[in-house]
Amino acid sequence: MKKDLEKVFEKFQMQGTSGFIKTTEKPTSTLTSEQKVSLNRKGNVLFNQGDIEQARRIFMTTGYSDGLTRIADVYASQNRELDALKLYILAHNKRRSEVLLEKIASVISKLIIE
Repeated sequence: MKKDLEKVFEKFQMQGTSGFIKTTEKPTSTLTSEQKVSLNRKGNVLFNQGDIEQARRIFMTTGYSDGLTRIADVYASQNRELDALKLYILAHNKRRSEVLLEKIASVISKLIIE
């Protein structure tokens, strides 16, 4: 079942979408390294202050994978698995995205059986 879901996600990603999870956001390529560093620092400050959504916007703009992963961890702890999965995928964090994919596959499998 997990492999079937992975194939579906891969197919959607190749088409530029993943169904209910938009994964086409890419970091802004016009930012200089200095600008990215400055924005990531600001995002880290916002994250530490608890302003998760503003930090997420910055990390998505810069493509800061560690920041995206930390935001996804917060979402996962709030039972926002689909939001977390999106950010894990954008952060290229395969280990954590696979855990959520397995969880989703398990839920779908139970729904199908019932």
